[in-house]
Amino acid sequence: MGRKSLKEPRQREIIKAFYKVAKKEGLENASIAKTAEVIGINPSLVMHYFKTKEHLVYGLIEYILDKYLLIYKIPPEYSGHPRKALLKIIDNIFSSKWNTLFDDSVSYSCYSLAFRNKIIKEKYKNLLDALRERLRLLIQDCKDLGILSVEDPALTADIIFVLVDGAYYYLSLVSDKEEYQRKLMRYKRQAAAYLSFVPSAELAK
Repeated sequence: MGRKSLKEPRQREIIKAFYKVAKKEGLENASIAKTAEVIGINPSLVMHYFKTKEHLVYGLIEYILDKYLLIYKIPPEYSGHPRKALLKIIDNIFSSKWNTLFDDSVSYSCYSLAFRNKIIKEKYKNLLDALRERLRLLIQDCKDLGILSVEDPALTADIIFVLVDGAYYYLSLVSDKEEYQRKLMRYKRQAAAYLSFVPSAELAK
């Protein structure tokens, strides 16, 4: 199934309200009625856009992707500097910025439904594939410019996100802030090592 963007303002408003309820009460307790109550509309209007709670979950997964893609936004001064831009993206991914884009409990609750719902499974895979593809394109650009010596940009992007997925799943269980930051920096250094940047002296030759 292709990805449907939440283009209509009302759709996004409803999904944001559903997310708010899920974040506060848990996805299992979120409902069409509670979502409608948050924004002061009739439940029938919610059902006009999302026929069932299941369809709200589909929309929520699209919203998760939209939020996570914000990590690829970089300041204008990085334009024209692919090496700096790629390192900035890696820094964004392994930072509190990434982990605060979307609530872990809601994200993992959505993910757990993938084991019982084929549509959610496909949507979640599309979400993760989209994040990998954005990183692959950045790595490919750097490789084409001779900045990186990686053989396979797609594999490199995949490995980095395997590290990301495992890192945040584990770190969600770490309560000590110093330990959390120490491990996160270790994972970021490992991800940067996978990129195999060509030394600046070599580029100058």
